[in-house]
Amino acid sequence: MASTNDVLDHHIKCFGEGDLKGILSDYAPGAVLFTSDGPLRGADGIKPFFEAMLAEFGKPGTAFSMKHQSVVGDYAYVLWTAETADNVYELGTDTLVVRDGKIVAQSFAGKITPKGS
Repeated sequence: MASTNDVLDHHIKCFGEGDLKGILSDYAPGAVLFTSDGPLRGADGIKPFFEAMLAEFGKPGTAFSMKHQSVVGDYAYVLWTAETADNVYELGTDTLVVRDGKIVAQSFAGKITPKGS
């Protein structure tokens, strides 16, 4: 069974490669992703979030910087910044709960400023 660190590493790798199927494979069937727009449940609920993120982060000129990563037991935390063609992510943070090698809960928050505003 994959460790929390293994799941986090796979999740980050798949995001960087634009691998939606790989990202979704990290989640348990009943997983919840908490966002500022409300909770998303299961792969079907989470999929549109990552489709949009991958479309945005896949545009030319995107820059991503991992600032901090921590794993303690079943919990993982990442802090990052990024700039895409559309937005400046002054701060992005994800917290994950991993059980039996799958993400069962995740929160995402960011200070996101649209370009041109």
